Amino acid sequence: QVQLVESGGGLVQPGGSLRLSCAASGISFSIYTMGWYRQAPGKQRELVATITTGGATNYADSVKARFTISRDNAENTVYLQMNSLKPEDAAVYYCNAFNNWTRRGYWGQGTPVTVSS
Repeated sequence: QVQLVESGGGLVQPGGSLRLSCAASGISFSIYTMGWYRQAPGKQRELVATITTGGATNYADSVKARFTISRDNAENTVYLQMNSLKPEDAAVYYCNAFNNWTRRGYWGQGTPVTVSS
């Protein structure tokens, strides 16, 4: 059974930082492209960042230079370090695992991030 379990969300003031974690089980983690997506109320889910099996990263323009995605294949975990948070970053953040060979993907349950003073 595949499980992606996000953690680390919460309430933070504008300008603050949070680190999200996503622990994966039930998949061969190292062969999956991992990603973070977010969905704000009334909006579509959008890409935040991805990291490939080789460590190449991709970011949405809105988070470049503020967010950093990383992965630890030994721990089957992907991280999202979020700095200089803005109110518009508030959303539910979802972890995604995608297998480029099988084209199969999995989602976590999401962790909410609130940015407010």
